[in-house]
Amino acid sequence: MKLSFVIPCYNEEKNVQPMYKAVKDDLENCGFDYEIIFVNDGSSDGTLKELKKLLDGEIPVKIIDFSRNFGKESAMYAGLEESGGEYITIIDGDLQQRPSLALEMVSFLEKEKEYDCVAAFQNERGESKTLTFFKNRFYKLINRVTDTEFVQGASDFRTFRRPMAQSILEMKEYFRFSKGLFSWVGYKTYFIPYKAEERANGSSKWSFKKLFSYALDGIFSFSTTPLRFASVAGIITSLLSLIYLIVVIVQKLVFGIPVKGYATIVVLILLLGGMQLFALGIIGEYIARIYIQTKNRPIYIAKKIYKNFED
Repeated sequence: MKLSFVIPCYNEEKNVQPMYKAVKDDLENCGFDYEIIFVNDGSSDGTLKELKKLLDGEIPVKIIDFSRNFGKESAMYAGLEESGGEYITIIDGDLQQRPSLALEMVSFLEKEKEYDCVAAFQNERGESKTLTFFKNRFYKLINRVTDTEFVQGASDFRTFRRPMAQSILEMKEYFRFSKGLFSWVGYKTYFIPYKAEERANGSSKWSFKKLFSYALDGIFSFSTTPLRFASVAGIITSLLSLIYLIVVIVQKLVFGIPVKGYATIVVLILLLGGMQLFALGIIGEYIARIYIQTKNRPIYIAKKIYKNFED
């Protein structure tokens, strides 16, 4: 098998057939064999029903049906595990990313043997200025606090060789942030620009809240800087408290100013209490991840796997 398409699907009932047709049309004259691996990530609509219809087609199709929604990161991992191609392409199922670009990626890797991966990035994003602003700030922040390089605008839409896929599969961490994992494994990656098409049907599943949570996962997964920040903030606060204590003592002994202290005490309690809770919150985020990871729960649970070909 030359190429495996990995397509995570979550409530993509109306996009399944168009996506299948797009892959079939774009790769009609590719000259090599390929398979399509759809991962039904606990969809609540008719996605699975539409996926099963594809099993009657002539293209090799595999459907991984999750027992519930585990998230796109888990869906990508499952697709990699079940893929058998020399090259693997991860692509969204909403037709914003064209399968034809995967052919260009494979062609590039065939010619440029020193590269292991081709990743697509959007140099022009069709989203609100507010969202773009926060995404830009995120990339600047995460590149400052981690040793792993994050390319701004780089997407999960990429094609890589089998050895890179195997390296990614060896990292069985529960809290996955693939943009970081793709960089962390260290394989040489070539970035190409692309323009996202209009979503064929439905709406994006990524709300601002989910994107914010995903960004935090990236920071906590690839950096211990928040812990250091909490330590530094604690040291600075302690020093300031000590200086203020000296000031109060000097005022009392030299100037004889009565220290009534109600407002001061309240402010200091709120300040120190807030700093302590903030530091404990950061520590708690890391401990929670350690706690869940030590349970060794599976990254996903496949309820059933359907396919129309023999491996």
